[in-house]
Amino acid sequence: MNILHVAQSSEGGVATVVADLAGGQCARGDRVVVACPPGSRLAMAAGKSGAEVLAWTARRAPGPQLLREVEALRRIVDYARPDVVHLHSSKAGLAGRIALRGRLPTVFQPHAWAFDAVTGLLRVATVRWERAGARWTHRLVCVSEGERVQGEAAGIPAPYVVIPNGVDLGHFDGLEGLTREAARRRLGVAPSVPLAVCVGRLCRQKGQDVLLRSWGGIVDRVPGAQLVLVGDGPDREMLENRASSGVVFAGAVEDPRDWYRAADLVVLPSRWEGMALAPLEAMASSRPVVVTDVTGARESLPWGHASRVVVPPDDAEALSGAVASLLSDRATCDILGRQARLHIRRNHSVGQVVERMYTVYEDARSAWGASTGRSPADGATTGWPIHVRHPPSWQDRVRP
Repeated sequence: MNILHVAQSSEGGVATVVADLAGGQCARGDRVVVACPPGSRLAMAAGKSGAEVLAWTARRAPGPQLLREVEALRRIVDYARPDVVHLHSSKAGLAGRIALRGRLPTVFQPHAWAFDAVTGLLRVATVRWERAGARWTHRLVCVSEGERVQGEAAGIPAPYVVIPNGVDLGHFDGLEGLTREAARRRLGVAPSVPLAVCVGRLCRQKGQDVLLRSWGGIVDRVPGAQLVLVGDGPDREMLENRASSGVVFAGAVEDPRDWYRAADLVVLPSRWEGMALAPLEAMASSRPVVVTDVTGARESLPWGHASRVVVPPDDAEALSGAVASLLSDRATCDILGRQARLHIRRNHSVGQVVERMYTVYEDARSAWGASTGRSPADGATTGWPIHVRHPPSWQDRVRP
């Protein structure tokens, strides 16, 4: 199969999801093309996995540049001639569906609905676009049942499929010999320190500001506790100004596995999600998590954990109580961590995601064929007007 992935979001969890999926598809022998911002983490990771990476320079928010982004994407499609196009997150979903308008089998995966991030008239406009864009969507992949319910409640009439996020188990199995103490030696953290770690982009969505508001109460109950924020983003300066003693900003790291292993627990106080990847990675590393009650959170947890580790969004007091309760009890953290790892191995592997996505692609191609009167076996690109018969110029190609 000839698969084209398109993503503007290319630095956080979405980058990991797309790169892992592309890698699994390349391993199956498919031709995989990834269009994303050049120089991004996704561009590098996808290239290393064996995918062909093309530069698609797009901004996060829509604006006057949208028409140029749509035209650039059309040129990429003309070159790639894919059997199926997989659009990731809201910006690619917008530009991609305008460019394609149903003329190729199209899969859209929101990775959390864009209308959760906005309010007022902008939210109304975003919902209206998603309703309109659904007519050019042959399959819409949600990463949690909660995300699907949100879409249906917003009146988005799409052909939904739920495929929970997964993690590369082989990547985290490589930590078997790395104890908490060894990870802390590598990172310069004292063995006895009660350590909470938050991995995520430093932005309003991930709620690190709420975690910082809660931190004083945590230290009061767990003297000597430390918090490490792993990641970077637009809110870093603001968060640094609000941080108290015992809070460390580790910045962006290529691989957060050492921080997961060093932690007693991992915290992600998000305001909205589809199904966050960081808690899955933490649990794959045998670490318990404390998360907010956003879309996908409860679905990602082992049975029986939610009552201890799920708190309301934007509730600093509840977050403080849950984190302090576990952070003061390393034995319980270790028990919950072992249960969490077993849960991830059974339910959230990348291999499961890759296999299920092939069914989605075949269903999308069949739906496209039914709507156009063409057979998917004839090749989807027979219905696409080809304007470019040569690869994009060397400036547009990305090498790992």
